[in-house]
Amino acid sequence: QLRLVESGGGLVQPGGSLRLSCAASGLPLENHAIGWFRQGPGKEREGLSCISSSGGSTIYADSVKGRFTISRDNAKNTVFLQMTSLKPEDTAVYYCARSRPPVALSACSLTTPYIDWGQGTQVTVSS
Repeated sequence: QLRLVESGGGLVQPGGSLRLSCAASGLPLENHAIGWFRQGPGKEREGLSCISSSGGSTIYADSVKGRFTISRDNAKNTVFLQMTSLKPEDTAVYYCARSRPPVALSACSLTTPYIDWGQGTQVTVSS
């Protein structure tokens, strides 16, 4: 089965940037829609962005539109989340997961079930 491992988190000042990676193993990533999620302290899990298997379709939550960019490199079995203009409220554990099949090849959704969650990577935005 698919195993996902997040990396790239850390401590960053407000206004700074981080690039998160979601590396896949066990199965090729090319046929799977992938989503990024986060959960801050005392908060519910929030869907941030997803990308279709081909990379041709993306969705962003209003809270990160214009600041975060999702992309994928299927040849490297990796999905990325480029985060810019970070705010203290972005502090959370960030997770990636795959959309549970069946999923249309050209689509993704943040309102459908996800599986094969990674362990997460901590992002802390603070002065």
